[in-house]
Parts: sequence; structure tokens; C-alpha cells
Amino acid sequence: MVKCIIFDCDGVLVDTEKIGNGILLEMAQQHGFEMELEDAYRYFNGRSLKDCFCHIEEAIGQNLPETFENEYRAKSFEAFKTQVKPMGGIEDFINKLKIPYCVASSGPVEKIRLNLEVSGLLDKFEGKIFSSYQIGSWKPEPGIFLHAAKEMGFEVNDCVVIEDSKSGVKAGISGGFKVYGLVNGFNNEDLDEEGATLFSSYDELGRLLKMF
Repeated sequence: MVKCIIFDCDGVLVDTEKIGNGILLEMAQQHGFEMELEDAYRYFNGRSLKDCFCHIEEAIGQNLPETFENEYRAKSFEAFKTQVKPMGGIEDFINKLKIPYCVASSGPVEKIRLNLEVSGLLDKFEGKIFSSYQIGSWKPEPGIFLHAAKEMGFEVNDCVVIEDSKSGVKAGISGGFKVYGLVNGFNNEDLDEEGATLFSSYDELGRLLKMF
């Protein structure tokens, strides 16, 4: 019996992955990095910015400028302010829930709050927003999900994790959680390989969880 749902944020609650990855690839191209957007979904989604930057630096054989992170955050925050939308079906799904839920993300708290606010979901998650930056542990480590479960007052086996990235699924599975993976056409194989139960819509997830 599921007693608590732990949602990832980007790509699960809010539709930000195309925006963030597009800006990152555009900026990285100026330093000789080339990657298709669909590959960025696989390599970057769910990972810390530090890991993403390390991947780029290894590929181009040099360090990115010291200003790169601040410039990326500034550009992405500006884009998020006007372009972020809730994932299809998530509002109706949350409105139907009769059990506790929260969000646990690798992103900074201010980024999570911004994306939830712009997408109209912030009021649903006040007081239950958990960030890797609060505990110093990033996916694929399970720390953020274990922290969220503890703060919400539940044992691991009482919770399910909703993810869309390979590293996120890996984090949930290694933490002992049952993980459901939202597929987007790019991540199906990766999420399946990591052990997630796949779903393509929130209507389908509701049926899988036998909640409504």
C-alpha cells in the first residue's frame, strides 16, 4: 500500500528539460562541444550541473570558463520564468491524491520553487520541497529520496518515487524504493534497464498505483 509519493521535479512535474538542455548545448557549442538534444536527455537529465559540466569538459579537453555556471543559471532562470509549463495531466493527478506527496530534486531550492511557481504548482508543494543542495548528496546517490521519505515521516517501503532520468531511477532503486518512470520517447530504454516501472501518462500511473 503506497502511503507517500516522492516526485522528481524537472520532466516529472514541470516541462523544463528541453529548455534547460537547449540552453546548455547552445552555450557549450561555443566551446567546441557537440551533442544532439536527444542525447542530452540521456546524459544530463537528473544529474547535478557539476556532473554535466565535467562531461562537457572531458569531451572538449579543457575547462569551461569560471563564469559558465553563473551565465547558464541566469539564462535558464530567465527562460524558465516565461516558458515553464506543468507536465500534462499532473495537476489533475495531484488534485485526486488522498495521500501525502512531496518533491525531491537535484536542483537548488530557488530553481525548484521558481519552476513550480511559474507552472502554477507551488501552492501544492509548500513545506514539502527537498533539494540535494540541502544535504550535499546528488543523484544517482539515493540520499535525496531517503531524506525526503524521512522528513515526510515514512519508511522507504511506504513510498514510491516518480522519475524520468536514468540517474534518478538508479538513485531510487539503490535506496530501496519502488520507482515509476515517466517515459518521453528518449528515455524508455534507459529507465527500463535501471528497473523502473514505465508509464506514459498520469492517467496510466493512477491505474498502476490503483489509487483512482
